[in-house]
Amino acid sequence: MARHQELQYLDLVEHVLRNGDRRIDRTGVGTLASFGAMMRFDMSDGTFPVYTTKRVYWKTAVKEMLWFLTGQTNIRTLLENSVRIWTDWPLDKFRKETGADISQEDFEARILNDPQFAARWGDLGPVYGKQWRRWVGPDGQEYDQIASVIKTLRSNPASRRMLFHAWNVADLDKMALNPCHNFYQFFANGINDRDGRPPRLSLMVGTRSNDLGLGNPFNVCQQAALLAMVAQQVDMVPHELIWVGGDVHLYLNHLELAETIIGREPRPFPKLRLLRRPESIDDYRIEDFEVTGYDPHPAIEAPVAV
Repeated sequence: MARHQELQYLDLVEHVLRNGDRRIDRTGVGTLASFGAMMRFDMSDGTFPVYTTKRVYWKTAVKEMLWFLTGQTNIRTLLENSVRIWTDWPLDKFRKETGADISQEDFEARILNDPQFAARWGDLGPVYGKQWRRWVGPDGQEYDQIASVIKTLRSNPASRRMLFHAWNVADLDKMALNPCHNFYQFFANGINDRDGRPPRLSLMVGTRSNDLGLGNPFNVCQQAALLAMVAQQVDMVPHELIWVGGDVHLYLNHLELAETIIGREPRPFPKLRLLRRPESIDDYRIEDFEVTGYDPHPAIEAPVAV
């Protein structure tokens, strides 16, 4: 029987939990950290790598990826779609700069109901989507990295230059959070097969910094969704999602979470089917994702380090 693919994640969590270097990080919370990791998830049979040892809210993760693809940087659109995972950063900035003791719920309500307030306090700076879709060159021209990758996959799928990234050095100090998953590279194989089968598309994601407790389960899920979308757009089938981590860490207030999940038995991964083929990568909606067979262990609440 094949080894469950989620065990790669649990092995990494346990390794960091038992052997990680204890340190104080940027947030002040503290971490156990290790350097250098890789996981490979085979999606060729429709598998959707959504971890099962705690519930992953996969719709929220995919909605975030769809938001990245729009090139937007304001949390208002996320909140309109009931996605609250980016609120902590602008809320923290608002509290520090104004001295206001405002709850997250009241802050989000103001973002939703007051466009001027949202424009002033809801923007995250030139984060992921801005760099992916509207990278500004020294000539002032905007470059759409996603569109370029898709164009190359269609015209020259053997290229070694099918990648995009978000680490724009000139913009780093303007971002609410520097990019964590910052390098995406595609690889197509079977492009010269003559058996009539479509080529297979793989995606490798380089992650400079990864919160294993909260960030990694979201990232792997949404990156798998991206691979499925891009493969559909270029008439290929998803093959492997390859996740590579640099500084992989557990926050010190996530250690109980870590102990809990490594004591649980993984359940079968769900399956993913895209219900339609939109005209372009810009036109996907959450309703296009049909996920079946997801039966995870219960969710575990844990705080976000800002």
